[in-house]
Amino acid sequence: MKKDICSILCRPLVTEKTTILKEDNNQVAFKVRLDANKIEIRQAVEELLKVKVTGVTTQIYRGKEKRLGRNTGRRPNWKKAIVTLAQGEEVEFFEALDNVEAAQGAEE
Repeated sequence: MKKDICSILCRPLVTEKTTILKEDNNQVAFKVRLDANKIEIRQAVEELLKVKVTGVTTQIYRGKEKRLGRNTGRRPNWKKAIVTLAQGEEVEFFEALDNVEAAQGAEE
């Protein structure tokens, strides 16, 4: 399967830990394709989000075995990328929600 830039980044990871990383170290986290490398991740973030990237670290999470009654299954493996942004760069995932809340507040 051919990798295009839009398919490399699956979704942003917004957790308590990644929020702290964003505030303290100017880093954002993404769930990415398992076969994506750091160079492809860097290019995808720079092109899609229009920011300058200074570093990328990746981790592969192995899927856990889960049970439902007597049936066992396995969750899929997935890859996480932590992207360090250049000084002064910023990515807002929920800025659209802030705009909606501001518009609702103005209507009332």
